[in-house]
Amino acid sequence: MLREMASREYLDKINLKENLANISHQLKTPLTSISILVDNLCDEEVDKKTEIEFLNDIKRQVDNINYLVIVLLKLSRFDANVITFKKDDINVKKLILECMKNLDVIREVKNINIHVSGANDVEFIGDYKWESEAISNIIKNAIEHTLNDKNIYISFKDKSIYTEIIIEDAGLGMSEKEKNRIFERFYKGSSTNSNNFGIGLSLAKEIITKDNGKIIVKSEVNKGTKFIIRYYK
Repeated sequence: MLREMASREYLDKINLKENLANISHQLKTPLTSISILVDNLCDEEVDKKTEIEFLNDIKRQVDNINYLVIVLLKLSRFDANVITFKKDDINVKKLILECMKNLDVIREVKNINIHVSGANDVEFIGDYKWESEAISNIIKNAIEHTLNDKNIYISFKDKSIYTEIIIEDAGLGMSEKEKNRIFERFYKGSSTNSNNFGIGLSLAKEIITKDNGKIIVKSEVNKGTKFIIRYYK
């Protein structure tokens, strides 16, 4: 038992070291960009138009850092096992429509249509606030990886032992190697946007698992990706 405890503590230290290295790397890029932009703004010869562009870039980088810190704090709470999940009766249609509403801006920019199908009374038991974050992250991932003017399909149904939600995009898909790593923290696939930190799907999986759920990903290169989420009763 002592040997097992020592082994577990050693693995925890290795994981902590890797996470700290990844966090440092993720913060370094936006901070370097901000530093360069501020140096340029200090130049008295910068015209008003360029100044506004630089300030907008700085704001975008600050927003990125803010998002990263918030998500990392949430993940650290999972690691410390200090989160208590509520047991709400969650209406799936209401949950999905609310998540979509929060993502309307990025969806409209790419002119993507999201088609939702499922009965109005489908429910599962979980923490509404956390599940809203998990489903939002998965839909956001689908939007980011779907080509402009394409469609995303979300369906849900009640089965005998679980409630199932399927989110399917018309994106570029991914290889088997990428599929096996997609839920790793800080992992970025080959088609991932440079502003993506690679932690949204990791957080989504943590939340879904905590609510007695399971998430499965199916994907083929150039054929899109399908996320299958099951909440067991």
